Amino acid sequence: MCLIAIAFHSCRQYPLIIAANRDEFYNRPTAALDYWDDQPDILAGRDLEGMGTWLGMSTSGRIAAITNFRDPGAMAPKSRGPSRGLLVSEFLSSTDPPQTYLEKLHASNTVYSGFNLLVGNMGELWWYSNVGEHMQALTPGIQAISNHLLNTPWPKVEKIKTELAAILDAGRPPEAEALFARLADQRRPPDSDLPDTGIGLEWERTLSPVFISSPVYGTRASSVIFIDRSGQATFYERTFPVANSPVFPGGTRRFDFCIQAENPDSSG
Repeated sequence: MCLIAIAFHSCRQYPLIIAANRDEFYNRPTAALDYWDDQPDILAGRDLEGMGTWLGMSTSGRIAAITNFRDPGAMAPKSRGPSRGLLVSEFLSSTDPPQTYLEKLHASNTVYSGFNLLVGNMGELWWYSNVGEHMQALTPGIQAISNHLLNTPWPKVEKIKTELAAILDAGRPPEAEALFARLADQRRPPDSDLPDTGIGLEWERTLSPVFISSPVYGTRASSVIFIDRSGQATFYERTFPVANSPVFPGGTRRFDFCIQAENPDSSG
């Protein structure tokens, strides 16, 4: 379960800003943000169990991210069906336009557990969910996705949208540390504001903050992406160590690259 906030053509300096948290079971092995050895044009963290990712970019400027759609079965450490994270890496390695990719995916979407998928580039972004079969192009503005549908007004979704807007309205270029600070917010909303998604009140409370912490499950990484008008991309990932576990060390990584034009003759 994750949280993704997007500022799309809402900032003069950066046509695209993404701030996101990846939430997962602590014992799920993961590789930190880097270029992949087997697909060196993909820059992303990697789920070493399903071999996909939750958020990534390609050197040609393709970008994709995924969250699951919360239901009681989603709280099991292992769910049925192929890893939804493969949808992210498949889009990043594809040459299909975003809408075409989603239309192809629509034909086989029932093999996956519920998800929200964001795909596109600095010029166009599309959101698709196989729950209710929603598909739409994002319009300029600030949007967010957690574990329901796009812009569902859960407290954490409304909070991150409001705080991202405040950063952009401050009249100075946004900084990664300001976004990381918002992504680190562990305050819980009152019970009266919580959704009822069928997982019980205690889990609703645990999952309600922007940054989740519990004995077995929580926010494993925070990511910030800036893409400026010249096509210069900066991708940060801050990971958080898990007590008594070697599978996910903490630290902050930063990668800068200039987006290269896609080769239309290459195969995905």
